[in-house]
Amino acid sequence: MDSNKPFNQQCYDLLRQIPKGKVVTYADIAHRLGGKAYQAVGNAMANNPDVIIVPCHRVVNSNGAIGKYALGTEKKITLLQEEGVELDTDKGKVLNLDKQRHTFL
Repeated sequence: MDSNKPFNQQCYDLLRQIPKGKVVTYADIAHRLGGKAYQAVGNAMANNPDVIIVPCHRVVNSNGAIGKYALGTEKKITLLQEEGVELDTDKGKVLNLDKQRHTFL
């Protein structure tokens, strides 16, 4: 990653690498950036200026919980399902998180 870029931009650059049908956790992004700033990653997602181009809906909690989304949780669920992510909508969780998790190179 380019450490000269602002933290939020580094997060958004990583998000663009996540293919449709895959998810990552806040911790995955923080670890890829070399730290444990999970909350800062969450803040970056909350401040995403372009939720269409930067797919922050693909970021979930470490326990597989869907989490929040700028356009609402229902919209996040819809987007994930349209992309083929398997969810337990009753529990608000990603099914088989490890199988649906993107691994950064």
